[in-house]
Order: sequence, then structure tokens, then C-alpha cells
Amino acid sequence: MSGPAPSQLQPSPPPTARVAPPEERRRRLSRPVAFASLAVVFVLFMAASSAPSPLYVVYQQEWHFSATTLTTVFAVYVLGMIGALLVLGALSDHLGRRPVLLSAIALEAVSMVLFLTAGNVGLLLTARFIQGIATGAAMTTLGAALSDLNPAHAPHRAGLVTGTAPTFGLGLGSLGCGLLIEYGPHPTRLVYVLLLLALVVAGALLSALPETSLRRPGAARSLQPRLRIAPHLRADLLSLVPILIASWALGGLYLSLGPSVAVGLFGLSSHVVGGLVVTLLTGPAFVTALALRGWPVGRTLAVSATLLLVGTAVALTGVEEHSLTAAALGTAIAGVGFGGSALASFGTLARIARPAERSELLSVAFVISYLAFSIPAVIAGIAATHAGLQDTFVTYAATVAALCALALLAQRLRATRTPATGGVPQA
Repeated sequence: MSGPAPSQLQPSPPPTARVAPPEERRRRLSRPVAFASLAVVFVLFMAASSAPSPLYVVYQQEWHFSATTLTTVFAVYVLGMIGALLVLGALSDHLGRRPVLLSAIALEAVSMVLFLTAGNVGLLLTARFIQGIATGAAMTTLGAALSDLNPAHAPHRAGLVTGTAPTFGLGLGSLGCGLLIEYGPHPTRLVYVLLLLALVVAGALLSALPETSLRRPGAARSLQPRLRIAPHLRADLLSLVPILIASWALGGLYLSLGPSVAVGLFGLSSHVVGGLVVTLLTGPAFVTALALRGWPVGRTLAVSATLLLVGTAVALTGVEEHSLTAAALGTAIAGVGFGGSALASFGTLARIARPAERSELLSVAFVISYLAFSIPAVIAGIAATHAGLQDTFVTYAATVAALCALALLAQRLRATRTPATGGVPQA
């Protein structure tokens, strides 16, 4: 049997790609290696973003600040991220993917140095804000670059990575940091040293990344804060908004107050448990996204919304009844819904956008997600200071459950309107 044609082994670059001279191509990563490297860097950024979560309790004990301050530290990261998404979201469409990613790596490294030297809340806030800017600049560029390098034989692989990297990275960062706090030396320093070393390696990889986006004018104009969606993409994005809000609001609850709930309501003082609280949500999310990658979009969204609702309700019952088993089980069930919704949502957006629209569309989706991720968490932090942790958690979880019900209704209406799209597989 004859093998594949040479053109099948080496796919031609997309129309927007810059063709490098021969001497430059010899120094660049191959397309498969570049794709894998981008996926690893995506996970690294997400792991770095969740690593401080188990440390919040440590900082709170050392510096004696309130739950309101704790969630402010959490939210200032999202503020920096959203600012970067609004201002820098389309920059790589004009300057190229590699320069923007290398700049994001450098800025992330600066934030790690600030974390290492932080001795008060002010420096911690500054570090988180800079980290948010770096992550926001990187996320849409990574998503666009992955789509640019998507293998021809697996057209939905970029969407799979974009949908699974956040959940896998968030779980890895929180659990890994929890283990280092509990068993390693220098609990507020070691994790940042390791992340800084990983960023150096990531910078070396990205410096050899093949450029896939043609430089074009309008870079300065693209920095004007805006949320623009091409008209033909608006209906698809709007149909995904309820489940994006429901799932990421739940994620914000666990990353901001989850470790505090484990300590304050269940008396679990181990820092590993603080990391496990987040991993119980994000671990099943990652596994689910891998398992459901071949499912039709409509079915995945409907099942995900249902499991988000059921899981949140079970976790809520566990907290009210002081049942650790029920709270953990509900978190894991909700994690399955979280993973499915991330896969279907971001996989759909990565697939339907044209190359020149990818950064902007992903920026809008990430802004929606991270607003849902942060604003309710800040309100919960303020409420916890005045009304107590348990009442705050119960009210927050009940609100998320209502949002999940709304998301389920939205997906059923969407399936009724466009039944033909429900059979399109995601991967």
C-alpha cells in the first residue's frame, strides 16, 4: 500500500502564515512539536494562575486580613486579565503570535519575582494584577496559535486543547502548590521558584515557534478597548453565554473560597486538602473533556448543564448538612459538567471563527467567563466577612444552581431552533 503524499505529511501553512526564509525555518520547531509546546505553555499559564489559591489561607493567617481582602486578591488578577483581553486580545493578529507570547512570558516571570519577594498585601495585589495581564495576553494568542497549527487530520484538536488546558492547569497548579506547602520547604516561596524555572524553559520553546500570523497594519488601533464580534458569530456566542456564566461562576467560588470552606466549615487544616478542593472540580472537568470530545455539541451542552445543576445542588446539601462526602461528591459531579461545558463552548468558538477573527472572538468569550469568575467571588468575599462563610456559600451555590437551570433551558431552546447543528461532532 502506498504511503501518503508528501503534501499530507507536511501540510502547507495557512493562507495568513508568514513563509520564513530557509535559514530561519531550520531554527524553528516543526508544526507538530510547536502545537504540543503551545499546549504545554497553555497548561503552565493556568497552573501558575491557580497556584496561589492554597496559599491564600497561609497569607491570611500570616498577615491577618479578612475574607474581603482575600477575594480582592483573587479578583485583582481577573481585573488585569480582562484589561489585557480588552486591550491586547487582537494584537497578535497584527504583530504575530510569537512576539505577543514572548512578551506574556516575560511579564509572567516578573509576577513570579514579585510573589517571591511579597511580604504584604500590597505586593501580593501587584503580583496578581501583573499576572492577570500576562495571562490575558497569552490566552487568546495561545488559542489562536493552536488553531493556526491545528493538524489537518484532526481539525478539532485545537478546540480540545483550548477547552481542556484551563481545567487541567487549574487543578495541577492548586494541587501541586498544596503538596509543596504541606511537605516542601519555604511554603510561600518554593512554588514560585519552580514556576519561574518553567517559564524560562517555556520562553526558550516559544522563541523557536514558527510564526503563523502575517504582520499587518492596525496594531495601534487594535489596542482600543472593545468587544467586537463578527455578525455571523453572534448567535452562536449568545447561545453559549448562560453556560459560560454558570460554569465559571462555580469555578470562581471554588478557587476563591474553596480552601477557606474546607478549613472553616469542615475543619480540614491540611494544605493538601485546600488544593484538593479545587482539583475535585477541575480534575473531573479535564477527564470529561477528553472523554466527550467526540460527542455532538448539542448533547454535550445539555448534559453538562444538567450535571452542573445536579452537582451544585448536591454540594450545597453537603455544606448545609455538614456532610463532607456529599460536598465532595457534588463538587466532582459539577466538575464533570464544568469540563463538558468548557469543551463544547470553546471548541465551538475555535471551530466557527475564521483565522483573522479568532483572537477577538476568544477574547470576548474569555471576558464573559472571567467576569463570571470574579465578580460573584468578590461579592461572596464581602458577604462572608459580614454574614459568615456558610451562609455565603449556600447563597452563592443556590445562585449558581439557578444559573445552571437557565443554561439548561437555553440549550434546549437552541436545540429546538437549530436541530441540525446538534449532530456536529466536536473532535
